[in-house]
Amino acid sequence: MRTSSLLSLAWALALLASSSSLVSADVVEHTFEVANVTMTRLCRENVIAAVNGILPGPTINVREGDTIIVHAINNSPYNLTIHWHGIFQFMSQWADGPEYVTQCPILPGKKYTYKFNITAQEGTLWWHAHSSFFRAWVYGALIIRPRLGHSYPFPKPYKEVPIVLGEWWNANIIEVEEEATKFGNSQRLSDAYTINGLPGPLYNCSQNPETFRLRVRHGKTYLFRIINAALNEHLFFKIARHTFTVVAVDASYTNPYDTDVIMVAPGQTVDALLTANQAVGSYFMAATPYQTVNTSVVPVADTTTTGVVVYQGSTSKKPLMPTLPPLNDTKTANDFFLSITGLAGGPHWVPVPEVVDEHMFITIGIGLDFCDLQNAKCLGVGGFKMSANMNNESFVLPQGRGFSMLDSFYRNANKGVYTKDFPDQPPFVFDYTNPSYINDLSVAFAPKTTKVKTLKFNSTVQIVYQNNAIMGPENHPIHIHGFNFHVLAQGTGNYNASRDESKFNLKDPQIRNTVAVPYAGWSVIRFQANNPGIWLVHCHIEAHLPWGMAMAFEVENGPTPETTLPPPPPDLPTQC
Repeated sequence: MRTSSLLSLAWALALLASSSSLVSADVVEHTFEVANVTMTRLCRENVIAAVNGILPGPTINVREGDTIIVHAINNSPYNLTIHWHGIFQFMSQWADGPEYVTQCPILPGKKYTYKFNITAQEGTLWWHAHSSFFRAWVYGALIIRPRLGHSYPFPKPYKEVPIVLGEWWNANIIEVEEEATKFGNSQRLSDAYTINGLPGPLYNCSQNPETFRLRVRHGKTYLFRIINAALNEHLFFKIARHTFTVVAVDASYTNPYDTDVIMVAPGQTVDALLTANQAVGSYFMAATPYQTVNTSVVPVADTTTTGVVVYQGSTSKKPLMPTLPPLNDTKTANDFFLSITGLAGGPHWVPVPEVVDEHMFITIGIGLDFCDLQNAKCLGVGGFKMSANMNNESFVLPQGRGFSMLDSFYRNANKGVYTKDFPDQPPFVFDYTNPSYINDLSVAFAPKTTKVKTLKFNSTVQIVYQNNAIMGPENHPIHIHGFNFHVLAQGTGNYNASRDESKFNLKDPQIRNTVAVPYAGWSVIRFQANNPGIWLVHCHIEAHLPWGMAMAFEVENGPTPETTLPPPPPDLPTQC
């Protein structure tokens, strides 16, 4: 029996287990009111739009098998959608959330109810707005614990601690985006990174209440649920004199991995155990960016956010500071990513599909677009607008075309919303990571399109993501909606199948929903397209989605009603 059939059987058994265990499943219901609120950070008041008046927004706590219902009420002045990052949305595809892809936006003064089940997933995920840069304000943790009667595949921690890393602007983030879009340059830098919404004491005019504090008991073990909700930056995370044991990434269990530094790309999550085994005192936790691209092309806010771990009984007034990696420490970043392996045979483990039906080679990188301003100069490189692409196709969301992409798929009435000709290969082959291409304008421009790749239901897809050096190589976190995937291998330079296939981990690769494609390097992933619908694929550096580093998969319906896209909910927004 081929592996894809085994995977389908495993998925069917998971659904059967879910339906037969409804007695242990709950309905977890929330109301999210998004509205303007005044918050003070860095000695400045700023009006932001937040969920229920708090930043980050409410943490959703569920167990595997539960159903989540969220009533989203948009009392802000901006369009809104919410994405449940990493949730499969099997048979609830309309709830995935990316604007103009699976739904039209929730307009100001309107509301929409998201409803979906949590099946065969445990660990740390998160939710965030999927309308432009709105997710700088609208985001929060989504914690999935084992079903009642089941346990973690590691010793139960004394306490669980969500650590949500974000960014703060002393500005209106929507206006920041509008300015960057108009002039075609990178948006203005954030004024601070944050831990659970607070910048910490290293920033000018950051007061004591603006620091996250965690009180711990000596000898106890804590489960840190770390989420990178920052818009644009990979982040190193450390706690002075302490080490972590990584036990999960992107809500998929891993073999235990001991480290004193955690690397988390935008969109990714890491679950890590920490034992409070140091001398009674206080210790800074800190997050600082990792960036490799030429800062004249994409600037970076090279600052550090901190919180404080305080031992019970400590009288220390001055926390110890960890030694943090430098901004461009690619070795430390790669060492972390390459050291993670999946917990084969653990809860919800899915084996690697053996037979591949679709092979894709996708180049990803930054580029340029022509300036369309009549009476002003664009501010991107060379007076152009900054752009980005996959396989030399720069993705444009189908705003103003009447339907979302998923609605168009459901009605089988494309009406010019998208085309089905995303290429399996780049249009030309070159020395992708050669730095001589950094300033080569002849390869920097890509057409603006809305293209998808059509996949047969249950087909197995293998993708090589290849970074290129055009406008400068960078580490790109690529997120695929609707699926987890196995990360078979990663490396630097240009991918070479005859050399690099021998590096594939087919036994216990890490399973993710967001892969950090290395600086000047490549990643190979594999997944089974067992989820019908339209699924966005994009770089989770927020500036790169409007620039065009995206595409989508159109997964055809399966042979049964249970594998066919259901009708849209009656309250689904329809103004696209």
